[in-house]
Amino acid sequence: MTAIWCPDPDLQIHFCERLSALRSRCLMDALLSVVAGLDIGILDTQLNRFVSQPALQKMASHGLRGELAFPVPVIMTQSPGLLGYYRLLLGFSQKEFYKRGHGLSPFRVMETDGRLPRGYENTIPLLCSAICRSSEVLVLAISDISRDLLHELTLLTLGPQLRGGTLNQYGELAARAVFNLMKEIVREHVVELSSRMIRLRNAAGREVRVEFANDPDVCIREVLASGRYRNIVAIEIKGGRDISNIHNRIGEAEKSHQKARIDGFVECWTILGVSKIAPDAARRESPATDRFFYLEELMKPDSNEAIEFREAVCSLVGVHG
Repeated sequence: MTAIWCPDPDLQIHFCERLSALRSRCLMDALLSVVAGLDIGILDTQLNRFVSQPALQKMASHGLRGELAFPVPVIMTQSPGLLGYYRLLLGFSQKEFYKRGHGLSPFRVMETDGRLPRGYENTIPLLCSAICRSSEVLVLAISDISRDLLHELTLLTLGPQLRGGTLNQYGELAARAVFNLMKEIVREHVVELSSRMIRLRNAAGREVRVEFANDPDVCIREVLASGRYRNIVAIEIKGGRDISNIHNRIGEAEKSHQKARIDGFVECWTILGVSKIAPDAARRESPATDRFFYLEELMKPDSNEAIEFREAVCSLVGVHG
C-alpha cells in the first residue's frame, strides 16, 4: 500500500494566533465593544443620515442594528481601525480596496495604524457615505441576513489575507536564515557587514559581495579591478511551506533565473521550504536551476546537503571553509 502523508497544520495554527489578536481590532467583537461606549442617540442620528430607510428597515426586521453593516463618523473617529471591519465585510482585499482611483488610499492608515489620516479628518463623513452606499447594496441583496452571517463574511475575506501575510513571513524568515548561514560560512573573511550585504575578501585578495535583494533574492558577485562586477551565483529562496503552491513558486524561481542567465550569472540555485517534492519534478519545472537545496536540510550543519552548500559557496567565492 502506498504511504499516506498529511502535512502539519502550521498555517492554521498561525491563523488561530492572528485571529485572536484581530478580534479586538477589526472584527465584530471590536465593533461591539466600541459601540457599547458610544452615545446611542448620536449613533442613531448618524445612521439615519447616512443610510437609506429601506436598508435600515431590512436590518431592523432581522433584529440587527445598523452599525453592524454601516460605518458612521462617530464610530470611525472613535476607533479608526474599524475601517478594516467594513472592508472585510464588503469582501475587498486591502490591495483592491485602497488602490488608486477609488480615493480610499489616504484612509489606509486608519486600518493599519489605527489613526485618522492627517489632512483628511474632515472627509470622514464622505468616507462613511461612500462605504454605506456599497454596504446598502450588500444588505439589500441578502435575503436571510443575520449577525452570524455578517461575521462569517468578514472571515471569508480575512482568510486569504492571513494566508498571504503568513506566507510572506515565511519567506522573510527563510531569507534571514539563509543570510545568517552565508554569514557563518564566510565569517573569517568578512570585511564589512550590513543587514543586506556581506562584503568579504577571498583567498586571492579580491572583493566578493553577497547581496540580499528581490530579484534574485541573493546574488554573489565579485568586484573586478575596473569596478564592474562578475556575477557568480543567483539564489532564489522560496521558503513557504505550502506544498499546494510549490509548483507556482518554482515557476517564479525559473523566471528569475532566466533573467539571471541573461545578466551573466555563472550558476543559479533555488532554496525550497518544501521538501516533499521529487527532485526530477523540480528540475523539469525549473531547468535554469543548477542546484536545488532544501532549507530544512541546510539548517542541519552535519547534513549532506548543508555540507554540499558550504563547499559550493566556498568554492565559488574563493575562500576556505
